[in-house]
Amino acid sequence: MPIADRAPDYIRAISPYQPGKPISELAREMGLVEASIVKLASNENPLGISPMAKEAIARALLELARYPDGNGFALKAALSERTGVPMSGIVLGNGSNDVLELVARTFLTPGSEAVFSEHAFAVYPLATMAVGGKPVAVPAKDFGHDLDAMAAAVTDKTGVIFIANPNNPTGTFLPGPQIEAFLEKIPERVLVVLDEAYTEYLSDDDRYDAIGWLARFPNLLVSRTFSKAYGLAGLRVGYGLAHPSVIDLLNRVRQPFNVNSLALAAATAALADEEFLAKSAALNRRGMAQLTDAFRAMSLEWIPSWGNFVTVKVGDGDAINRKLLAQGVIVRPIAGYGMPQWLRVSIGLPEENARFISALQQALS
Repeated sequence: MPIADRAPDYIRAISPYQPGKPISELAREMGLVEASIVKLASNENPLGISPMAKEAIARALLELARYPDGNGFALKAALSERTGVPMSGIVLGNGSNDVLELVARTFLTPGSEAVFSEHAFAVYPLATMAVGGKPVAVPAKDFGHDLDAMAAAVTDKTGVIFIANPNNPTGTFLPGPQIEAFLEKIPERVLVVLDEAYTEYLSDDDRYDAIGWLARFPNLLVSRTFSKAYGLAGLRVGYGLAHPSVIDLLNRVRQPFNVNSLALAAATAALADEEFLAKSAALNRRGMAQLTDAFRAMSLEWIPSWGNFVTVKVGDGDAINRKLLAQGVIVRPIAGYGMPQWLRVSIGLPEENARFISALQQALS
């Protein structure tokens, strides 16, 4: 028997995650100059990183010969001060993606089930299948979560429920009271993961206090990331907030030194740079208006978004994407999310948004 055939069926059934196309790859494929390419595919911060984070990275470079702090004391202390959650209620991850995988490894077993919404983050089924769990995708409601249907999908086999708010890739949003009412319906034996990767982009009117719910719901975990609004996607650092008993179990399966020294230093500094965060959110609001005004002028349908991206209906998503790539513009086709007629577009700098709009107009002509 070939060695690859000895892997469990549930591993061989996984389709690998497909990230956004790198700029360097498109340059090689199309013979383009990298500097001429606009990438609006991976929901990155177009402003780059916080100046405070950049300074912290420079200082941390001097200590790269040493292992990082495996417990991430400084970052956990900063997060604890910011959120009010004790350090024993915080787990750090190599991106929030790592936290999601820790959850699956800890609370799912072969044959158990994880519930999530159709059109939700691809890592939910991937993490579930990697431990032999069964993904249960509940049909979406207006491209977002149908919380009533998700609650009805809970069975004796359910170990985890994943909720992305705002949702990726559709950008839809659930008001806080709806999530709170949902949590009250879920048995305490089921862990609910509230994935808030884009929460920093919410307006003050839309904000709700998920962290305040932790004391009432010991089966709630809130995951967040420094990859989006904080601009640290390349360093991979995220975190989860939950009851200390949940965090203790996650730390038992967490890899030692899973967050590197540069990421720890940068994230600790970035957390304190409120000016950069506010600037990023303001730029995002203006960019969102720039793109949606253009979609309206082109009579295109789009899904109202609360993130730093917007999903637009273009017809043949694959064909339009190829035409955009030929013009040096990278966006995200989402046929893999069951939406072959749509493209997800990250909000960029004003000139990047304008470049995309022009390229889209040409691709659709």
